[in-house]
Amino acid sequence: MMQAGGRNPGIDALRGVSIVMVVLHHLALRIPLRDTALGDVLPRRLLNALSYNGYEAVFVFFVVSGFLIASHSLRRWGALSSIDLRAFYVRRAARILPCLLLLLAVLSVLHLAGVPFYVIDGEGQSLGGALFSALGLHLNWYEGRTGWLPGGWDVLWSLSIEEVFYLGFPLLCLLLRRRTPLLVLLALAALSLPFTRAALAGNEIWQEKAYLPGMAAIATGVLAALLVERWPAPPRTARLLRGAGMLGLLAVPLYGRELWSSLGNGYMLVLTGSAAMLIAGLQPVRGAGAPMRGLGWLRAFGRLSYEIYLTHMFVVFGLVALYRHGGSDIRSGFWWYLPLLGLCWALGALLARFYSDPCDRAVRRRWLGAHDAPGSGRPGVAPAPLDGARP
Repeated sequence: MMQAGGRNPGIDALRGVSIVMVVLHHLALRIPLRDTALGDVLPRRLLNALSYNGYEAVFVFFVVSGFLIASHSLRRWGALSSIDLRAFYVRRAARILPCLLLLLAVLSVLHLAGVPFYVIDGEGQSLGGALFSALGLHLNWYEGRTGWLPGGWDVLWSLSIEEVFYLGFPLLCLLLRRRTPLLVLLALAALSLPFTRAALAGNEIWQEKAYLPGMAAIATGVLAALLVERWPAPPRTARLLRGAGMLGLLAVPLYGRELWSSLGNGYMLVLTGSAAMLIAGLQPVRGAGAPMRGLGWLRAFGRLSYEIYLTHMFVVFGLVALYRHGGSDIRSGFWWYLPLLGLCWALGALLARFYSDPCDRAVRRRWLGAHDAPGSGRPGVAPAPLDGARP
């Protein structure tokens, strides 16, 4: 059931699962969970599923982001062809820029101070180049050309893809005007995912971080929002969608190798299609019950996913430094996972409460004013809540 303020607990939980997978992945790359004592008691397939699916989790984020942006725009303006460009871009800037600028400032200071894990020293790389690519929304291309950046910078590759998409998305909606050609174009973009990945096989970094595959996932989310708005699923169909979506999302991390062997890059369509089905099945229907108990912590992670995503590498590197200082006993390395999620959530919550949320409100109040007040959208159309789409 949709809560007050337009939040959907199911989607918040899905975002929570995604950000948890990203956080676990980045620690597992440095303290492999399968090499700890847990490897003696838990199946390796399960440990690998928990450890090495951060990239796939980002693509689930892309689908969720596309869905939220489109559905919020539909509620605010009634149709994508009626998007207010200025309001759309101001809201994106208010949500994205404050945290991005603060992160870049902190990372620059750490680089200049020579702090381990934060120094940019790759061949052809520089602080100026990293800053320019991050602010110019092409850090993914910069890495594809020069190699991996330090982890605190590397997370910004997905932001480059997402924000370039949203620079062009409202313009495309206004240009096409009609729903049918937009649906066709979105469907073609969504289905292009395995082909664009396959075409980039010569460069591992660029294949992972190129614009078109990521935009295909975002287009999948936008397409799902338009289809749900036009044909809302009745309760029985919604249950089927949820079940199919959950099965698909479990299959990718647990049986990714088998899916790759049989489908190649097509396994990514299983991922994005399953995410879209699950999201469609999570849409509120009359008579829907309360959110599932015991998942409040996961929904809290989902609501803070942007702040956690940008800052979790500080926690990861801090724990890794302590782990190495303590002797690097890989058998007991699983203990370092215990404080990981709590510290990441705490850092994200502090950032949201005392910085990003106040900045978001201040920017929208300054540049939108009365246009951002309830009831100020298209006549007869309920305004959308605060933009919840986060990378």
